[in-house]
Amino acid sequence: MLAIFHNAFAHPPEELHSPASYNGSKKPKLPQETLAEFLSRHPHNTCSMSFGEAAVLAYVRPDRPFSVHQRLFCGHEDIYCLFLGSLNNLNVLNKQYGLTKGANEAMFVIEAYKTLRDRGPYPADQVVKDLDGSFAFVVYDSKVGSVFAALGSDGGVKLYWGIAADGSVVISDDLEVIKEGCSKSFAPFPTGCMFHSEGGLMSFEHPMNKVKAMPRVDSEGAMCGANFKVDRYTRVNSIPRVGSQTNWMDWDHQ
Repeated sequence: MLAIFHNAFAHPPEELHSPASYNGSKKPKLPQETLAEFLSRHPHNTCSMSFGEAAVLAYVRPDRPFSVHQRLFCGHEDIYCLFLGSLNNLNVLNKQYGLTKGANEAMFVIEAYKTLRDRGPYPADQVVKDLDGSFAFVVYDSKVGSVFAALGSDGGVKLYWGIAADGSVVISDDLEVIKEGCSKSFAPFPTGCMFHSEGGLMSFEHPMNKVKAMPRVDSEGAMCGANFKVDRYTRVNSIPRVGSQTNWMDWDHQ
């Protein structure tokens, strides 16, 4: 999977930026160059969607998977989801959210996101924590321009993120694409964590603890990107409802 979001919409952590990215011969690429690189690696079975200058989503179709993990991409009511992995309790979750048995993981994630956005207030951390399995997903709400991503805690699926040449945030499970596109301004997405474009990064396993960025040093001793680890106590509330006094844009101020 590949998701690229303009920094005006995604607001990536500053710790992902590395001055070392611009000091060597290998520099970060523009989003369109990273997209072209991703598509060229899988020329016969990829598809992509662009949303003007705000975002681009791309994924490898399941007819020729290049990993053992299930890959899904779907959209509904201006909400789009890239999903990697599988949920062991999908049938239970579908029933809980009123979906049919045939709904896949990406469809469920979209419905769960809509519930958090429209009908809360439910703790976002509790909703994601209820997902049992190896998974990573990226949700883009094109109507309101928000991004929501999460990575399971079991380490079964890998996810990476970084910063493109124009400051856009790049999210992908393809490490080589991230390295080529972001140079040294990238990091592994932390397991057991979720990210919202306005609320930032938080742990869904330990929602009262802050996710702290620790410097990462490459083989040449240069500071590059960061490692993100759950740290000290902090207060984080649920994702607010649409139409209420507080909304998604205020999540990081609660």
